[in-house]
Amino acid sequence: MSSRERVSPVDIAWLRMDRPHNLMQILGVMLFDGELDLKRLKRAIQTRMLIHRRFVQCVVTNHEGYWWKDDPRFDLDNHLHRAALPGAAGKAELQDFVSRLASQPLDRHRPLWEFHLVDTALGGQALIMRIHHCIADGIALVGVIMSLMGQETGKPRRRLPKASHNGPEADAGEGLWNMLWHPIEDALHNPLRASGDLLAKYADLVSHPGQLADFVRLGGDLAVEMGKLAFMASDSPTRFKGKPGALKRLAWSARIPLTEVKALGQVLGCSVNDLLLSAVAGALRAYLVAQGDAVDGVELRAMVPVNLRRPQDEGKLGNRFGLVALVLPVGIENPLARLQETRMRMARLKDSYQAALTLTILGAVGMAPKIVQSQVLDLLARKATAVMTNVPGPREALYLAGARMTEPLFWVPQSGDIGIGVSILSYDGAVQVGLITDDNLVPDPEAIVAGFAREFERLMLLVLMEPWDRLKDPEAVEAALAAELR
Repeated sequence: MSSRERVSPVDIAWLRMDRPHNLMQILGVMLFDGELDLKRLKRAIQTRMLIHRRFVQCVVTNHEGYWWKDDPRFDLDNHLHRAALPGAAGKAELQDFVSRLASQPLDRHRPLWEFHLVDTALGGQALIMRIHHCIADGIALVGVIMSLMGQETGKPRRRLPKASHNGPEADAGEGLWNMLWHPIEDALHNPLRASGDLLAKYADLVSHPGQLADFVRLGGDLAVEMGKLAFMASDSPTRFKGKPGALKRLAWSARIPLTEVKALGQVLGCSVNDLLLSAVAGALRAYLVAQGDAVDGVELRAMVPVNLRRPQDEGKLGNRFGLVALVLPVGIENPLARLQETRMRMARLKDSYQAALTLTILGAVGMAPKIVQSQVLDLLARKATAVMTNVPGPREALYLAGARMTEPLFWVPQSGDIGIGVSILSYDGAVQVGLITDDNLVPDPEAIVAGFAREFERLMLLVLMEPWDRLKDPEAVEAALAAELR
């Protein structure tokens, strides 16, 4: 197999998206109960991670474009480092250490990833990961990282991950036509979105791709979504928006039992995802209130990744996701009313083609000159305040190199001048939120993540105190509470 492969247009877009104040690297911290066996850790990386060629390849450029090329001097010791935390080596010191790493670019002369293994005073060690987004999206990377794990000490997972030996055709895609139609095909075959008539028109177009007039008729809904993206207004101006600097800040919340979240969702008639997003909106609102800022009517737009991987994409790296623009109702004080509004907005997004369109846009700008890419993506970034992702993790505890993983944490990068990244991850029966912010805008992200748990407590108290049939009417609940206080 050739040692050189063309970088796909979408991955080029992520590669060129690096800014000094916003680096396109996915950060992860895995906390362990005990120490990892370094030899076993290296063996797991070599046998389960490095079988994906992207982790032993550099990106090179020439007059023909961007290429993945095998690193002839690849050495695992250049990517797996031992480090020491200062002072008490507690949570605060670990957060500061990861924050500094978030501000440092990866070495472009080597494969674009690295791990740091550190001792902590939190009951064991932490493994910190930095992987450039051009290698893969969060869904694919979580799969790779989790493939290193076993379910019991000393017992590796039974199935090895599929090697991602993608050839040039698999990586570069099949031209602009397929780059456009693969994500749209996925969207059209979602029964919640596509009527039989629409699917018939789509099938006819695929059979006769020269009939571009059919594309116009089929693309009516797509054109509407494109118009929404192009002409959507900027969200509310708050202290969360501004010019980011080079220094980042990270924090993560305490673990919240997933059984409690699911039970709460059943009573309130909403999904777990609706609850999590509403809680984030409430935590952001509480932070603004604590700073003395106005919050009435404030709405913050978050760009939310949507997985567009198909079954045949299993085991492949690269980026296969689109983005939808979710406006968080931060200005609503009543937690029940805020939850209802979040649920309705998410339902509307599920019936849109935004995710398919944004993936197509990323591929298109990846083939355009870098200045064109910057202008297009900066336009979208100016409309948003945050990037938010929600990734379901393993349901059972996992082990790596003889140590049990207690908390896996991941943070997504932000493009343009976006200054906030929110990551929600479930693992071993609990859910956590991670937050990355810019030091110029929010120097104390721990204040926001602390409010995340308080939002759940507020809803739980309402469920315990109020008749369940009344919970469907937020105004009635608010009036009843006001009467009790009088």
